[in-house]
Amino acid sequence: MSTRDVPAQAGGLPPVGRPANSTRLQAGVTFLAEAALLGRRKLVAMHGIGPKFVRLLDAAALERGLTFEP
Repeated sequence: MSTRDVPAQAGGLPPVGRPANSTRLQAGVTFLAEAALLGRRKLVAMHGIGPKFVRLLDAAALERGLTFEP
C-alpha cells in the first residue's frame, strides 16, 4: 500500500511525513487507538518515527480521551 493512497488524517492520526506514515502503515497502525496501545517506546523504536510524531500522537490522543501505554 502506498502512502499516497492514504488520507492525511486516517483513523484520527495527525498528518505526518512520508517516513513516519510508511512505518505506521507497515506496522498495521491505522487508528489512533492502535498507536496508543503500542505505547511511546515501541513507536519511537520504529524506523522513521521520532519524538515529534509521538508528541503529535499524544496530543491527538488527549483530545480524544485516550492515553498511551507506558
